[in-house]
Amino acid sequence: MSNTTKRYFSRRRFLGTSAAAAAAFTIVPRFVLGGAKFVAPSEKVNIAIIGAGGQGRTNMNALFNEPDAQIIAVCDVAEETNLEPFYYKGKGGRGPIISMIEKKYAEKTPNFKCTGYVNFRDLLEKEKAVDAVLCATPDHNHGVVSITAMKLGKHVYCEKPLGHNIWETRQMAKVAKETGVATQMGNHGHSGEGIRQTCEWIWDGAIGKITEVYAWSSAGGWSKGPGRPKETPPVPANLNWDLWLGVREERPYNPAYAPYNWRGWWDFGTGCFGDMACHNIDPAVWALKLEHATSVEAKGAPVDSEVVPQKATFTFQFPARGEMPPVKLTWFSGGEEAPVPPGVDPKDPKQRLGGGGNGILLMGEKGQITCDGWAGMPRLLPLDLRRTYKTPEKTLRRTKGHHADWISAIKGGEPASGAFEYSAKLTEIILLGNVAFRLQKKLEWDGPNMKATNAPEAEKLVKETYRKGWEIA
Repeated sequence: MSNTTKRYFSRRRFLGTSAAAAAAFTIVPRFVLGGAKFVAPSEKVNIAIIGAGGQGRTNMNALFNEPDAQIIAVCDVAEETNLEPFYYKGKGGRGPIISMIEKKYAEKTPNFKCTGYVNFRDLLEKEKAVDAVLCATPDHNHGVVSITAMKLGKHVYCEKPLGHNIWETRQMAKVAKETGVATQMGNHGHSGEGIRQTCEWIWDGAIGKITEVYAWSSAGGWSKGPGRPKETPPVPANLNWDLWLGVREERPYNPAYAPYNWRGWWDFGTGCFGDMACHNIDPAVWALKLEHATSVEAKGAPVDSEVVPQKATFTFQFPARGEMPPVKLTWFSGGEEAPVPPGVDPKDPKQRLGGGGNGILLMGEKGQITCDGWAGMPRLLPLDLRRTYKTPEKTLRRTKGHHADWISAIKGGEPASGAFEYSAKLTEIILLGNVAFRLQKKLEWDGPNMKATNAPEAEKLVKETYRKGWEIA
């Protein structure tokens, strides 16, 4: 373990001080009233953002729109990052994000101060007033941040995909259930109108029984292979590289990993599938009540031990669920899209499949439903079916927004619709596909026991190794 890791991440020190912190909670009025997780309906939810890059900034802006939310602390391993070369644009990191928060809240609270941290454990140890954590770190640190926070009674919103490996993801759902905190995964389309209409139409029998689903995304281009970069430039002065690596073993810094392109590396990200399938297959998983696949196979670009390929195809087989028949789900990463159903003209804007390089197509015995990416609004095909179908009454609860749904759950409302209980199942499907791709083998999957019955070598990917001092208990 490096000196930096020893200094910042003494597990014994953290657990000991955390126990003391938990005891100290009893002197705060809200905790006397309702326990460490309690937030009175009349109070604001005090939130800490952990991971202040482009997505952390996006979540910050969303929380600004929530009158019951207040960001009081920010943690990021970088003081400032330049996001201008990427689609986020502008700046990220502790400094710029804290400045934006203080400027925003100063409109109503002069001299408002937001505290900054390099180490998320220090934040959780010292910021007694924090009720909830929003985790927007790279994928590989989602599990350790979220589980640590939940075990301290903090409500957690975690960006997608929920975890970096299947075991970790299931642990996140387990700890969420045990602690009773309010949780939400950051696939915002799950709180939208589109996915609710898709579910209601399918449950109403709009296209009959569904046996095949296609979903896709053209996202990618984060990394170039093969192998790790050979250059070892110095670590930027304002970046704590050891803490950025987190659960991963030490390796030299390279700008190919951070602040943005980490998604294209197996150790840190989950590629196009992990990035976009949490959005684009969500309508099928919810509407068709998908859980454990029985098998999955994947093919595409040559496998590299370090770099996630841009192009890949994943094929899952799901068993029957009650009266719903078995389903074959196919995902395309990197440009390929669903085959055009007979009688559909995708050049007609009214009949297009998906939109903007993302989408889903659900194939039923009576017709099809297609949605844009991010679980967008559904469209019936062919056009004759669209003209004659009478949409059913709304039966699913509507939300006021993805972050609002989480805030409401924290304050005693219904559980957020994308809580970890559901989101872990969605994420597991996606992570299983990546295991099959990396092994280049069709996996026969025993979901309840997390085992590929025909491939014991999958175990090292189902549950990855964690760096000493960063283990998930």
